[in-house]
Amino acid sequence: MEKIAMLGGGSWATALTKILSENGARVSWWLRSKDDVQHLRTTRHNPRYLSSVAFDLTRVFPSTDIAEVVKDADWVVLAVPAAFVKEALDKLERDALKGKRVISAIKGMLPSRNELVTDYVVERFRLKDECLGVVAGPCHAEEVALEKQSYLTIGSPDVALAEQFCQLLRNRYVRAHAAADLDGIEYCAVMKNIIALTCGIAHGLGYGDNFQAVLVSNAVQEIRRFLHALSPEPRDLSASAYLGDLLVTSYSQFSRNRTFGSMVGRGYSVKSAQLEMNMIAEGYYAVKSIYELNKQLKVSMPITSAAYHVLYEKIAPAVELEILKEKLR
Repeated sequence: MEKIAMLGGGSWATALTKILSENGARVSWWLRSKDDVQHLRTTRHNPRYLSSVAFDLTRVFPSTDIAEVVKDADWVVLAVPAAFVKEALDKLERDALKGKRVISAIKGMLPSRNELVTDYVVERFRLKDECLGVVAGPCHAEEVALEKQSYLTIGSPDVALAEQFCQLLRNRYVRAHAAADLDGIEYCAVMKNIIALTCGIAHGLGYGDNFQAVLVSNAVQEIRRFLHALSPEPRDLSASAYLGDLLVTSYSQFSRNRTFGSMVGRGYSVKSAQLEMNMIAEGYYAVKSIYELNKQLKVSMPITSAAYHVLYEKIAPAVELEILKEKLR
């Protein structure tokens, strides 16, 4: 029985815990809230996210003690919002992840450092890249809860490690395959949230499917330019880990980034949209990180720039989208 430490209490952590535990793994599950842990122990349900999912408490062990959760794990899965990664992991000793395999299911960057989660983990815990992997979609947690057919890609410099984690995930409704592209998959997962957020802004302003299709087509080119500047390795951006994840996040009713953007497009302030959603839209933080990172790269990124101007410079969404329209082809 593989021993897994799941860090995070949100919808994606809940969905992954469902998959892994039902496939036979032992999952020690760290959540920040004592009330949520008690609720899980009493009712077998996460009270905040995917509350229809019932857990087998002979395989799932909720706790608020992150050090204890990680201690005996073979695998550590990171599924907390990127903005809180440093706060959570800094509670661990520097050798706490020694000898463990670490999988990031976080589709965001550390906002205070403009840094990928895996880069921070390597630096903070003195790990080798070969010990790490990332999870890519297209896969919404809500559809996992409903056991809808889903596909996942695990990216890692060590393809054997990625394949081992794929084996822990595969079941009748989840297909998983391994890929060697760690950085490309992780950066693409960050950027697709920016694109989805911008698609939401356009939707909130009343733009239709025709414009959305052009926006996403241009987004693929923008992502390709950015990845080439940062990590010029051969990769097929039409693969599901890249294009598939981008499409589902840009169009799905379950996409919190699209929902957040749509609210901004309809006139909500950033703060009021965040309060009403009561969920983290990773794209909000990713916009600033990627925009600032690109100051050195100087890649043409009109969609990211438009989102930044709306969210951080408070340019009216209608005005910014008029400008963006002229830059798309």
